[in-house]
Amino acid sequence: MTDFQTHTINSAPEASKPQLEHSQKTYGFVPNLHAAMAESPALLEAYRTIAGIFDTKTNLNATERQIIAMTNNRLNGCEYCMAAHTSIMQSLKVPADVIESLRTGTPIADPKLEALRVFAEKVNVQRGWMEDGDIEAVLAVGYTNATVFEVIVGTAYKVLSNYTNHIAETPLDDAFSKNEWHAEA
Repeated sequence: MTDFQTHTINSAPEASKPQLEHSQKTYGFVPNLHAAMAESPALLEAYRTIAGIFDTKTNLNATERQIIAMTNNRLNGCEYCMAAHTSIMQSLKVPADVIESLRTGTPIADPKLEALRVFAEKVNVQRGWMEDGDIEAVLAVGYTNATVFEVIVGTAYKVLSNYTNHIAETPLDDAFSKNEWHAEA
């Protein structure tokens, strides 16, 4: 199998260095995901851009964004992102029962959040080919047509990271190791 480098700021292609420097300033370290993505400045920029859009330009709150991210992480079997986003959710004070539901793929007690989880799951599994009632179910609990498309933004964001981690076999950062997760075989 091809080995992919986990870059440092010094070893990264020139066009990736400013992105990694930004990661260092933002997180206090360069996450291995970013270090792996640095091999392709286009990938790293695309990932950071869509992540920024998802985090700042949608109508979703932090918990709702994490529901979409974690649902995709679990369905795509991304062990790195499951651990990283668990850590993120803990720092955001997302309730432990919601985190556990997302890690195990079990229903969330809050009906509105559960409707979002189910919808995000269907977008991923059905590749956007929604069945009668799928959209209506998420709208019925108070989400909007914009939410429907924002779930797609979140799904695209996770495709970039999840697939990168699968291909690069990204090592888990120490900062996320306490929340290690393994995909079901």
